[in-house]
Amino acid sequence: MKEAIEKFLRYLNSERHVSPHTLRNYASDLQQFHTYLNPPDSPLVKLADIDHRVIREYLGYLHDQQLQKSSMARKLAALRSFLKFCAREGMVRENAARLVATPKLPKRVPSILSAEEMNEFLDGLARVQAPQAKRRPARSLRAAQASATPLLQRDRAILELLYASGLRVSELTGLNVEDVDRQDHMLRGVGKGNKERIIPYGSKAEEAIERYWPIRAKLLGRSRGKDARAVFLNYEGRRMGNRSVARVVKKYVLLMNLSGDLHPHSLRHAFASHLLADGADLRAIQELLGHSSLSTTQRYTHASIRQLMEVYDKAHPHA
Repeated sequence: MKEAIEKFLRYLNSERHVSPHTLRNYASDLQQFHTYLNPPDSPLVKLADIDHRVIREYLGYLHDQQLQKSSMARKLAALRSFLKFCAREGMVRENAARLVATPKLPKRVPSILSAEEMNEFLDGLARVQAPQAKRRPARSLRAAQASATPLLQRDRAILELLYASGLRVSELTGLNVEDVDRQDHMLRGVGKGNKERIIPYGSKAEEAIERYWPIRAKLLGRSRGKDARAVFLNYEGRRMGNRSVARVVKKYVLLMNLSGDLHPHSLRHAFASHLLADGADLRAIQELLGHSSLSTTQRYTHASIRQLMEVYDKAHPHA
């Protein structure tokens, strides 16, 4: 089974071109299943011995470990993909995971900041000062920007671009210099399954990116150009990772005293929801987000309906 897992992971990497994050998840989920099947001092379970009963028992074990249903569903999906590959390669007769039902997941409507809250948050970043300058408030926006740390300019560009384009955080960290058309304000995003799409960005994101560009050149010098293609760099001049971007968002949520649990994907949710609220076509939003299925994009219609109901309840005299 270990050899089959390694062959499957090579297939995902070389032919399916999945992201490193997805590849790590598949490797972790399949290794966990292998460890479950083969505890110490027990006979080795062969790949051909896996049937739907074994997989159901595994899900029962995960449930006893108080794993969330979403995590159980992900692990089952990994097993389905793996056994489908094994069946196609002739390693097993059939995909036993197809006979196991996915745990029913609760439908969650994403929590989304209003357009006013998002504008207040992002516009406030332009007025943020460096820690050593906090005692003396800047007299003007220009003075505030002059006293800002170099990384603030980078962080502002990250946040503005996430909201302006609806990029996934992995797409943002994967951006290369050649993916940014600074003249026409367009991005080339590479999403799930190595699918490419072209995304526009607006004037505020443009301003933030142009302010960041000289900072990027200085950061790049610290690594002697090792990640010269990467758009967003860390303090050492290397390409930023997904977790670094998540920490950036968390940092400014605390700094700006913003209520709610904001994370990088929240800005993607806000991008789609605010476009929809202003009358954008759902198919166009699907294209901008890079969703393969319209049903995924339709989650944002539920969010908009919820916001309408809140407005109705507050404003209508007979609500």
